[in-house]
Amino acid sequence: MMIALALIGAASPALAQVVERKAKTADYEFGYAYPAAAARIAGLKAWLDADRARIQAKTAHDGAAGRRDAKASGYPYHRYSFDKTWKVVTDTPRFLSLSGDSYSFTGGAHGSPASHGLVWDKVAGRRLDPKAVFASLPALQTATRSDYCAKLKAEQRRRNQGDVSSMNVCPPVKDLTVLLGSTNGRAIDRIGLIADPYVAGSYAEGSYEVTLPVTRAILGAVKPEYRGAFAVRG
Repeated sequence: MMIALALIGAASPALAQVVERKAKTADYEFGYAYPAAAARIAGLKAWLDADRARIQAKTAHDGAAGRRDAKASGYPYHRYSFDKTWKVVTDTPRFLSLSGDSYSFTGGAHGSPASHGLVWDKVAGRRLDPKAVFASLPALQTATRSDYCAKLKAEQRRRNQGDVSSMNVCPPVKDLTVLLGSTNGRAIDRIGLIADPYVAGSYAEGSYEVTLPVTRAILGAVKPEYRGAFAVRG
């Protein structure tokens, strides 16, 4: 078994470094990475390391079971794999916002990609789901629905030669990954809405990401205790 832990980066402090863990055995292959900006926050680092350990243990367990089943059934075993990478979306005085991309393979026709969002509240010293900064999902949906659906349909048509999508759907915000972003590093003034494969289109269409500026309606959907960390854009 090979396991490696590395801090990867350039000499320039302006370039983000990455903490990365990799493992490869006969049963599975695993990778997990997060930025040094997250590693510098003890509470966030502890959560990321625990998330990594939990997923790696499950991947190892499932891979071993899959290899045993393959041997018992007399068919070739295709090694299970999992990879997850976190990146900085923005780092404002109140929030460190991360986006995550993962990909898992458990022997099927293809692997499963997924997106993830995470926010560290520097004032409260705790991790949040980005959706938790809003008063409610219905409030966020009301504030974003019209603009989101219009932009999503435009991108669906672009990818599908004029057709909306094989699924012809504008998914609710509860089915989306929400990211908090900033154009200036001072306040959250845009949000990303990601529909993973099968949420707004077929697997072949991939994921759909729509970025919206923070409007007065969106700001109104933010919980009062967080509104000072947001700004209306435009």
